[in-house]
Amino acid sequence: MLTKATAHQFAHEWIAAWNSHDLNRVLEHYTDDFEMSTPFITKIMNEPSGTLYGKEAVKTYWQQALQKIPDLHFELIEVLYSIDSLCIYYKSVLELRAVEWLLFDRNGKVRKAIAHYNNFELP
Repeated sequence: MLTKATAHQFAHEWIAAWNSHDLNRVLEHYTDDFEMSTPFITKIMNEPSGTLYGKEAVKTYWQQALQKIPDLHFELIEVLYSIDSLCIYYKSVLELRAVEWLLFDRNGKVRKAIAHYNNFELP
């Protein structure tokens, strides 16, 4: 069960991992079979469902995303949490605001993630 302290600790580490551009550090937060959904997947991976399954598939997607957006930097705005999920509200790429919804397994790893954006469009 998440607490305020564990939710905020996770969110700060998640943002720091992304800002480091170290994908292995980012991927440490996820289960091997996690599911990721985001509209960026439809554009970058040409996957119409917007969903990828498994750490290796998502790693490939994130590698391509970092190549396309090499100056990626996130800024934490707010953390919201529940029993086994949390939402990280942050300044994302391309001047977007984002909410990442993360569902955790019993071991504290993310098993499902869905990214939400305001005004999503890729140039």
